Amino acid sequence: MDNIKIVEKLNDSRNQLFDMLSNVIVGQKDVIDHLFIALLCRGHVLLEGVPGLAKTLLIKSLSDVLDLDFNRIQFTPDLMPSDITGTDIIEEDQNTSKRNFRFFKGPIFANVILADEINRTPPKTQSALLEAMQEHRVTTGGNTYDLDQPFFVLATQNPIEQEGTYPLPEAQLDRFMFNILIDYPSQEEEIQIVKKLTTTKTTTLKKVISKEDLKSFQDLVQHVPVADNVIEYAVNLVGMTRPSSNDAPEITQNWLEWGAGPRASTFLIMAAQAKCLLSGKSTPDIQDIKDLAKPVLRHRIITNFTAEADGVSKENVLDQLIEKLKI
Repeated sequence: MDNIKIVEKLNDSRNQLFDMLSNVIVGQKDVIDHLFIALLCRGHVLLEGVPGLAKTLLIKSLSDVLDLDFNRIQFTPDLMPSDITGTDIIEEDQNTSKRNFRFFKGPIFANVILADEINRTPPKTQSALLEAMQEHRVTTGGNTYDLDQPFFVLATQNPIEQEGTYPLPEAQLDRFMFNILIDYPSQEEEIQIVKKLTTTKTTTLKKVISKEDLKSFQDLVQHVPVADNVIEYAVNLVGMTRPSSNDAPEITQNWLEWGAGPRASTFLIMAAQAKCLLSGKSTPDIQDIKDLAKPVLRHRIITNFTAEADGVSKENVLDQLIEKLKI
């Protein structure tokens, strides 16, 4: 199948996906759009939102329409790394009475992983998941096991309850392509939600994208050409977040303690490649970079005490940096 036909099939599949999810999820179009972009880029996503905003339902519904294996891991303080990756069990051969180790796969061996409340488990267990995210394989008992492809981790955390949590270190946060904030629904959307949840009507989700089609879509994204000026804009925007840079703007020097690394520039371009395909364009432009800057950068910058004292948030800093950077 040539690239033009794959693009047409991608957009048809995306429309079917949105139509199918709209039967279950009210609103959240931008969130679904960003999730689909990350999936096309083989990236992982960290979702933040208060309880009751359908984060878990959204992720489960997404896996249902994608014909992918799905596992949910509920992160708790007593969760062990082997509870995620799997463990070696001694088995005895009934004929020879010999004992051998046999590896039993953990829930990480699926295509879509929901890491629910990832900040409620100790760093040792978090690292087991994050290593799998980076390497796409699991090592245990001296043996290495490859994970199924595609492999997509969607982690959630609650931003308001910090007691008894283990915040993800910045180096581990950097492995997530997007940090998506899920906000409260509008009044009209909340009315629709209440109506859906107070009736006996059930919705059956149909699979609209096969595993093979998804892999072809992912391969196509890598072939999208990007103009040099768009790459330069993305790199310059990321560079403006680094207070140690000699030409860092006053905004950054005053309010940021740490900026984003090169991985942010790469993710910005990859996301722009996917976004332009979904928008019917042949190549991404600078507006695509601007639209994707916040989900890519917000978890990669750290504000300082001055910003906290001045009531300046990460969103405020990013807004000003985007406005300040000239095309």
